[in-house]
Amino acid sequence: MKKIILLALIGLSLSSYAQIKKKKTMPVKKTETAVKKNAPVVERKAVVYQVFTRLFGNKNTANDPWGTIEKNGVGKFNDFTDKALQEIKRLGVTHIWYTGVPHHALVNDYTKYGISNDDPDVVKGRAGSPYAVKDYYNVNPDLAVNPANRLQEFEALITRTHQNGMKVLIDIVPNHVARKYEGKSNPKGVRDFGADDNVKVEYSRNNNFYYIPNEPFQVPRSSNYKPLNGERNPLIDGSFEENPAKWTGNGTRLAKPDINDWYETVKINYGIRPDGSKDFPELPNGYDKKSYKEHYAFWAIKDVPSSWKKFRDIALYWTAKGVDGFRYDMAEMVPYEFWSYMNSAIKMKNPNAFLLAEVYNPNEYRNYIKLGKMDYLYDKVDLYDHLKQVIHGKALPDAISQIQEKYADIEHHMLHFLDNHDEQRLASRDFAGTPEKGMPLMVVSTTVSSSPTMIYFGQEVGEAGNEDAGFGKPTRTSIFDYIGVPNHQRWMNNGAFDGGKLSESESRLRDFYSRLLNFSINSSALMGKFQELQTVNRNPDLIVTENGSTAVEAKAAGAEETAKNIEKKPYSEGIYSYVRWSDTQKLIIVTNFSWVTSSNFNLIIPSDIIKAWKLKDGTYDLKEQLYFKNNAQLIVKDGVGSVSIAIQPSESFILSL
Repeated sequence: MKKIILLALIGLSLSSYAQIKKKKTMPVKKTETAVKKNAPVVERKAVVYQVFTRLFGNKNTANDPWGTIEKNGVGKFNDFTDKALQEIKRLGVTHIWYTGVPHHALVNDYTKYGISNDDPDVVKGRAGSPYAVKDYYNVNPDLAVNPANRLQEFEALITRTHQNGMKVLIDIVPNHVARKYEGKSNPKGVRDFGADDNVKVEYSRNNNFYYIPNEPFQVPRSSNYKPLNGERNPLIDGSFEENPAKWTGNGTRLAKPDINDWYETVKINYGIRPDGSKDFPELPNGYDKKSYKEHYAFWAIKDVPSSWKKFRDIALYWTAKGVDGFRYDMAEMVPYEFWSYMNSAIKMKNPNAFLLAEVYNPNEYRNYIKLGKMDYLYDKVDLYDHLKQVIHGKALPDAISQIQEKYADIEHHMLHFLDNHDEQRLASRDFAGTPEKGMPLMVVSTTVSSSPTMIYFGQEVGEAGNEDAGFGKPTRTSIFDYIGVPNHQRWMNNGAFDGGKLSESESRLRDFYSRLLNFSINSSALMGKFQELQTVNRNPDLIVTENGSTAVEAKAAGAEETAKNIEKKPYSEGIYSYVRWSDTQKLIIVTNFSWVTSSNFNLIIPSDIIKAWKLKDGTYDLKEQLYFKNNAQLIVKDGVGSVSIAIQPSESFILSL
């Protein structure tokens, strides 16, 4: 395959750094990461498209705060037509995460379908939280054209998604369930959560819930919040029958939780005693190095708590229906021994299952990957949070190198994102501020490692989450309300899915995402090695030629041409650069986190990289690949490379050798 050198040049404003104290930049240790020899062969990068299923196909634009389903509308499974799925696929997507599919508590009347009404006193919003699951063996009736056939409509969507070349992910939330869990669709022999519990004790190993004996549950109260915004409803009376009370989903042990607790949910018991000790077998030493098959064999002869079996069976039920993987909510609140048990069982049925977990404790990452057999974890606490600080002008980008070094052994497992249902929209006023300012962050997030990339529907057309949905407030697209998503609706174009109502800038943005994501899933270099360029470009005196001379030494020796090649214009504080490569593709990636100021400088490619790439002294023409313009040259002299860079604000280039 033809060797390629890629140069992605991005701009964002240095003016945002005005408040950062001027000081000499400390050298950053260079980091080199390679896919481990024993790691599974990964043919290409994965791209996950998270879509909030209830909102995707909604054409209604009323957007009244606390609006009813009749007023504000709702999307359906059937809105994901072949045309819609084809356009998502063309964006560069490999997996669709259909968020909010399992039947969760909501305020709507489906009693004629045998579904009980939910009490608004323990439902957040009107449409309900997708993480307060009410029935794991069926799907949200709001999403079906015919609620009686809701499961069949979702099964048809699984088939359609596969036919259009993508895989299907859904949520599983093992840490908690809805306060009123009611399995109306249980397969034969499946008992409901809590059906066999001893409710007279706080804890028993095979209880599914924790209890507060002799105390009834009390609905939390707040002067700032009223269910359904104070609307009259026969079930709103400030009470909910639950006696004895159960522990709340976030671990609160009070019969009357706080209004800010996850009071609409109850916590699942996995055999963790109230004092935190474990009441189940633990994995022996060395199991961090064993395969999922060996983990499966270990658990096959062990007695495990009831809740473990129930969630394993739920996962295998959906796996049998063709679901290709799961996103696990708040996985770190559940012991990794359980994940070993469940994930190994899933992998025995589908070795290629895509298992993604929400974990926010970096000290536990390796346990959940190596012992819990997770494929991927959110890279929020480090990369996401740091990029947000950079775009706010509160940090320099250099620490990206340290993040890469910190997770070098697990970098493939750290899924990257800039937008999801929990976070502020990338284009919102409290994050990047504009979609264009988010573009350089997106290039780094997508290309800095071999991990999967995730985007949230509407991100690719600049959705800013400006709506006051009622329970959900601006900067996030509400997951609790019936609402429309304006930028996404313009792309949807009343079901044509052709972008017909997008503005020119929104169309350009979607084109940028499509070019970047499609490049990423076809790039061998992005599955290969990484090395940062910050050290030598921040500190020119460290640059060493092929014969071992530094720039200062070369000039002193009269080697003016060599010294001139190494000398460079200022490498601004907002610049971050690195290389990625494989045997068949070489990439140079440069970002400029400045959204106002253009920048001109010579980017130095040090001799160790030039040597690794087996490039001889000479001039190499570079052709731009993202937008097919702005050609450049890589000049190699005495084993050191140099590329003249001219970056406009928020601009991106990809150049190939």
